[in-house]
Amino acid sequence: MRQAIVLSHRYANVCAEKLPRILKKTRDRSSVNLTCPTLRMKYSVFTAVLVAIVYITAKAEAHIDIKVIACQTGDISPEFEQQIDGNEIFYVDMETKETIITVPEFAGKWTASGAAQEAQANYPICVNNLNVAVQAEKNPPEEIDPPQSTIFPRNKVVLGKRNTLICLANNFYPAPVKVKWTKNNVVVNDEVTLSRYYPNYDFTFHQMSTLSIIPEEGDIYSCTVEHKGLPKPLTRIWEPEVHMESDTAETAFCGIGLTLGLLGVGVGTFFLIKGNNCN
Repeated sequence: MRQAIVLSHRYANVCAEKLPRILKKTRDRSSVNLTCPTLRMKYSVFTAVLVAIVYITAKAEAHIDIKVIACQTGDISPEFEQQIDGNEIFYVDMETKETIITVPEFAGKWTASGAAQEAQANYPICVNNLNVAVQAEKNPPEEIDPPQSTIFPRNKVVLGKRNTLICLANNFYPAPVKVKWTKNNVVVNDEVTLSRYYPNYDFTFHQMSTLSIIPEEGDIYSCTVEHKGLPKPLTRIWEPEVHMESDTAETAFCGIGLTLGLLGVGVGTFFLIKGNNCN
């Protein structure tokens, strides 16, 4: 079963909404292909094509395999990647023409034979479709979705121990975002990474930036996200919050004391009732 849906920028969510409905109707099939070209642009800015294959396993579990090729006329690099259930399996570096497997080794051996060639072959097709779509829709205005952001540590925070701060920008369109880090109001450029942009099911994007840190008491970190959909940069603040050993011990003693106190009240009440019954 194959359905091709051509969407304007105002109806990009229709494709994502169709997946559960189609899945519900085709429980007896081994797979369903859903091709969703999208058009969200301003003067030939961006287009993306998602091909979603919904697999029905023997246990009637649904899995969504998505392949994405994205192109634009600006200076942003094209994208070609494949996901399963929202987890990236591989992507193609369009500059080096190298295929990068991103699943962990314990997940099994994955091959992406011919992916780089497929990406190179589809890129001019994507650009051509973009130009045709722009002319057909008479240069529609670009749909802009500002990002939401959050900042959090990768591991449990221990003062003096190396950790990683993660700044996640999500649900934005178009790609990409710019991210700036500060420590105690000083811009930090070392040990900073910025991921590629990844597609969401609703045709928005998410992108992550990381900062390697050694947290100390009193440190203040900030992550600032810039995007054309934001009236001003979006800044999130993070400060290390840790519980010292003395605080933990004090809390434990208080808890034990309270428990013993309640236990003593309970035992006293029990014997008081027994004594009254005897009288």
